[in-house]
Amino acid sequence: MKKKLNILLLIAFILGLLYLIYSGWYWGTSMSAGSSTDQAGAALASVLVTPHLICAGIAVIFNALGLFMRKAGFALTGAILYTVAIVLFPPYFMFVVLEAVLSLLALHR
Repeated sequence: MKKKLNILLLIAFILGLLYLIYSGWYWGTSMSAGSSTDQAGAALASVLVTPHLICAGIAVIFNALGLFMRKAGFALTGAILYTVAIVLFPPYFMFVVLEAVLSLLALHR
């Protein structure tokens, strides 16, 4: 009998993937627009947000592993990494808090 995909992990994975796509587009376009001082400010901001984005990206990978391999350990690791991403850059908590909560709730299904 084939196990169904965990819907909460699927939603968390999709939201995390959409966030990474949005971040890549946003930070990619902000570096090329404006004057040199705008570009310098965008470069400084991207240096500050990079650890958050790397951690969120790794969390999406573990979330996908937990979803498609149906392993709770990977899902838990993804939830922890989403939480670490919140700690690394608190102003962007709203982009990953839902993924962290959904991943944790998926462990109890």
